[in-house]
Amino acid sequence: MVLVAPLNWGLGHATRCIPLVRRFLSEGHRVVLGGDGDSLLLLRKHFPELTTIPLAPLRLRYSKSRSQVWAMLRALPQLICSSMQDHRALRRYRRQYGFDLVVSDNRLGLYTSRTRCVYITHQLYIRLPRGWRWLEPLAHALHACIYNRYDEVWVPDFEDETRSLSHALSHRKGQPAKGQKAKISFIGPLSRFQGMDAQAEDTRFRASVVAVLSGLEPQRTLLEQELIRRYRDSEEQVLIVQGLVGRPRTVVRHGNMTIVPSLSDNEMRGALLHAQHIIARSGYSTIMDLAALGLLDRAELIPTPGQTEQQYLAHAIVEATYRRRDGRNG
Repeated sequence: MVLVAPLNWGLGHATRCIPLVRRFLSEGHRVVLGGDGDSLLLLRKHFPELTTIPLAPLRLRYSKSRSQVWAMLRALPQLICSSMQDHRALRRYRRQYGFDLVVSDNRLGLYTSRTRCVYITHQLYIRLPRGWRWLEPLAHALHACIYNRYDEVWVPDFEDETRSLSHALSHRKGQPAKGQKAKISFIGPLSRFQGMDAQAEDTRFRASVVAVLSGLEPQRTLLEQELIRRYRDSEEQVLIVQGLVGRPRTVVRHGNMTIVPSLSDNEMRGALLHAQHIIARSGYSTIMDLAALGLLDRAELIPTPGQTEQQYLAHAIVEATYRRRDGRNG
């Protein structure tokens, strides 16, 4: 029996758990899904036949400003409290379900000495904003204290640094973080589009520009409003996927723009493959999805303001894309 539980911080932690759940099921394991909010709702939509269990709710919001430092500091008490609640809940659920394996995607408290526990992260090294970087060694150490409570750490990336998508977030001169007790394994990128049948591709939502929104409010809505202003007078056909899995499935059309709350994986795959230009946040799960489809070179990656990890990833991906192009042209 396997418990898979992603953090409810945007949808990326849940989407990258989808291929893992599929793998566990294909291997004959019984799987239980754990979590809260939209992340758990997304997994329920993909696996309606599986048992789900509620874990500590997390209601995070970003700031409207260009900095998220104070928003994150305000969130720390909630993160600590929810982790403690998760830890207590796991002891209760373990007795009820008899889990053989617990897979936690960044849920900090889902560990127990009585069961093999795995922690998923693409950030062995934490990036802090400029002016706070002197605290990065402390951030690395605190993160290591968390994941060292687990038996294993799974990094959804290539171990080969030359192929890495997370770059310095999980690679530091080719070496994992020092001082870890948990076994660190690079398991390769995880994308919900992995293993999908190309013949089943859904092409109902074709547009030359596809914008895929994600992340916490109010920044998700602010980007949506910015894109509507950018393209409302354009002649290009634009599809905006709002990333709102809890909304009723309605399609709204305004002139050249089509706006939908969410798409199925087949619909999303078809829309992305036929787009000439893709706009998305530079979250790591989005990057893995685009890489799985070979579409990073069509993407305009817009980091969430003040989200240092996304700012770093957007810059690193652009640099890597140019290096590949220069290599082909050379």
